[in-house]
Amino acid sequence: MTGRSLDRGRLWVKFLVFFAVTALLPGALLFGAAGTLDWPMGWLLLVSASVMNVGSRVVLIVVAPDVARERWRFGAGLEENVKAWDRALAPVVGLLLPFAIIALSALDWRFGWSPPVPPAARWAAYGLFVAGMLFGSWALLSNRFFLMYVRIQAERGHTVVSAGPYALVRHPAYAGAVLRYLAIPVLLDGLWGLAPAVLYALGLGVRTALEDRTLRRELDGYAAYAQRVRYRLLPGVW
Repeated sequence: MTGRSLDRGRLWVKFLVFFAVTALLPGALLFGAAGTLDWPMGWLLLVSASVMNVGSRVVLIVVAPDVARERWRFGAGLEENVKAWDRALAPVVGLLLPFAIIALSALDWRFGWSPPVPPAARWAAYGLFVAGMLFGSWALLSNRFFLMYVRIQAERGHTVVSAGPYALVRHPAYAGAVLRYLAIPVLLDGLWGLAPAVLYALGLGVRTALEDRTLRRELDGYAAYAQRVRYRLLPGVW
């Protein structure tokens, strides 16, 4: 086996780990909290998220294995040039609050804590969820410096990315994430999930502001880019 084949094989192993974290674990949490597997909207959410997550990462491995390798470099959060504030914040907005949204929405649906959501509103939320997923995937595939943690990647020739969704807002992956996680409680008919979803949006807003400040200070050309693309997450608002 050549070195390149071995490296690609390792990427696929890491992909399986990614799939377990983003599909199997949330699925177990979702249906465990719901107390049943007989939940069509739960399956719609899980299958849709899994297909789009898996699809975008498979494309990443095929067309940009260097980016996939960097994103799945386990222990990257321990590197010295990862910002200290992001070591604390990223696990909260990346794992804790998303899992809380899923669990609380499922428990609400199971026990009927909140009023029922009309079917039309649930399908509208599904449309917003898909839009958020696709927008985030577009950002991932457009930015070869897209990592799990905030750090300046000088060793990889870090430069400003301004194409694709980055021509619309400066942090499109975060914009897509806020959209999809606010949509999930409505889609699942579990409105109590909006409580951690709002906390998620606020936490991601804080992370966006801190990341933006870091990039302005440390990444050549970012300040000029920020002058051209004025908004961080929502065009016309912020």
